[in-house]
Amino acid sequence: MIKQNGSGSLTKEQSQFYEEQGYLIIPQLLSEEDLASAREAMTQKVSMIADELFADGVITDKLEDRPFPNRLAELFQDLSAENFLKYGRSWRDRIPGYFTLMSNPKILDAVESLIGGELFANPVYNVRPKVPKVAAGAVPWHQDKSYWPDANANPVITVWIPLVDANEVNGCLHIKPQTHRKRVLKWHRETHTGTGYTALKDSQLGKTETVALPVPAGSAILFNDRCLHMSTPNMSDTVRWSVDLRYQPTDQDPMVQHGVGFLARSYKFPSRVATLEDWLAERPEHEE
Repeated sequence: MIKQNGSGSLTKEQSQFYEEQGYLIIPQLLSEEDLASAREAMTQKVSMIADELFADGVITDKLEDRPFPNRLAELFQDLSAENFLKYGRSWRDRIPGYFTLMSNPKILDAVESLIGGELFANPVYNVRPKVPKVAAGAVPWHQDKSYWPDANANPVITVWIPLVDANEVNGCLHIKPQTHRKRVLKWHRETHTGTGYTALKDSQLGKTETVALPVPAGSAILFNDRCLHMSTPNMSDTVRWSVDLRYQPTDQDPMVQHGVGFLARSYKFPSRVATLEDWLAERPEHEE
């Protein structure tokens, strides 16, 4: 049976919680198999960085035998934050494994429950390696919509997924429930760490309680782009790997100023759904 537009996979209670609180946790939405392609893409990226560091004489050992959670942290353990930030505080490479993750039906089914089945994958997706001590440690309080304040009133949904268990030691997400009904607050550009994150002042946070969201690998935290959130520093000795993906209805602003997104699902025009080849070529839709 073909699923009709707007059905999705969330229960009525889950959808209602999201609408009321501005966020939703789906524990272990993705299996190890689902995460494998993204982990492989991240492994490729780390190898590229190691090759460059080695070629530049910055390191003498590429640590090729180290496991996924450890290698990047150990590559930079004796280097500075500036060394790391040369590669950016988040990555948006077009490596096939990322497209596989962004197109995963389990993710699309969950998002469809909230905004329908005509789904556009926003160009602002990020792979975030939170490296101990040297990287973009704490992410300050902010609203995602501060990064696209001139866009129309998109109901953009962020889907935040850790590739390793996220906890209060390695820097899990923290959120202020029910703040998705706020306007876009006046923000400033964070200047202390060199990351350039948008940030809010303490006086803007209000009295809403802060909720820590430790979750195991493969879980998904969905939240509205106006919902106030942050993450704490990584105080462990391994990388806290995560991705934040974003989805919106196809009739909303594609935000081309931020890059090229893609048609991830459509019941009206299924033949236009982007393929891996389209995504690699930066085509938003499949052209027959």
